[in-house]
Amino acid sequence: MTLDPVHFDGIARLARRIDGGADERDHREFAETVWTEFLDPLTDERGRLVLEPVESLSRHLVDREGVALRERPFPTEHGLDAGTINPTTFRNGLVIDIAQAAMSATPSDLELHRSRTVVATVHSNDETATVDDRWDRFDEGYSRSRAVKVPPLPRFAEGVVHALALYLAESTHAREHAGDVDDLLVLDGPLYPRGLLRWSDRHPDLADFLLEDPRPTTVLENYVRLVEEFVERDVPLVAFVKNPATRVLTRTVKRTGADAPWADDAAFFSRVLERGEYVDDVDGPRWEREEDALTYTGWFRSRGGVDRPLSADGDALGVERRLDTEQYEVTFFVVYDPREDLVYRIEAPYAFTRDPEVRERLTMQLLSDVAIAGGPPRIVEKADELARISAREKRSLRETLEERFETTWDRSYDDVRWPEEYDA
Repeated sequence: MTLDPVHFDGIARLARRIDGGADERDHREFAETVWTEFLDPLTDERGRLVLEPVESLSRHLVDREGVALRERPFPTEHGLDAGTINPTTFRNGLVIDIAQAAMSATPSDLELHRSRTVVATVHSNDETATVDDRWDRFDEGYSRSRAVKVPPLPRFAEGVVHALALYLAESTHAREHAGDVDDLLVLDGPLYPRGLLRWSDRHPDLADFLLEDPRPTTVLENYVRLVEEFVERDVPLVAFVKNPATRVLTRTVKRTGADAPWADDAAFFSRVLERGEYVDDVDGPRWEREEDALTYTGWFRSRGGVDRPLSADGDALGVERRLDTEQYEVTFFVVYDPREDLVYRIEAPYAFTRDPEVRERLTMQLLSDVAIAGGPPRIVEKADELARISAREKRSLRETLEERFETTWDRSYDDVRWPEEYDA
């Protein structure tokens, strides 16, 4: 049922009763102040480095058509992604998530595309429940699978099974096929398992799980070894973050006593990268965005929030690092695409971006990818298509698990009312 016009207008009138504080022009001006006065470098209240330019604090623009047509620094690309069925609770107490990881290639490699790594993670409060956690091959040896049981953590069961399934599948598949990558690997998502690293700040139970259980450490170790393998082969890898939701910069600025009116770091970067001007309109000044170019920042070294464990001063959750610790540090640049008013964060280990030539090549490659695709690189979207489990497939898999465990999926009314939304 849709809203009647009178009801729509009544709801819209509520906006008149809300004072948004400083106007948009003030927000833009303050973002400029933060850019010029806070970020070279940004330190927290303890004096620790949070963000630091790799070379210098800088912003750039590039013509979209020009960068799309220029010669590509890396002639071939591989992409990697993992998809899950989402955590599913059954009435017998089991909580299960299943993830599959896949790698894409340009030019296409059908045998590589066929390969999958599938991981099922299982949570149960029944101590008698057991899982055979050995790796198994299927699909004529092209793919492999494993089931993993996690310890009882009832409050965090869904989050734990989801993170471990996703990151174990992704990191294992990446390492298995690292040798197939000739020029450049693009991960769909952050460079390191951000969801797992965030646990240490969430709750003592999760922090203890990280310290006492070997499985999260094993997953992180996979990513550390992946970086080492690519450094040894002198083949760069980057991570393309479609929805950067970090708040490290925002929180740090607020703790200095300054205002930070944006919701997160992505909103801040969109302010300082968006080009345009205020023009007069019948209702007053209106911001008019320029859309002929991509704008982007220079590279930053990130040592705050969930990036701290892999910084030179971090402990990497106890994982042994075989290279100089600074080589594992997360570095990133942000690109703003005015066509959709979106920002993307591209991450890479400092082992690659410390070299100015490699840094420039990576920058131009990813800018070209965004310009051509009108959004995330096609190699990332291709990996996403390979790894994605559709809503119909998720439902079918859940029904199969119901039969296997002689129980039923613990549905809610929302699953019936909005099946597509809850299976997306």
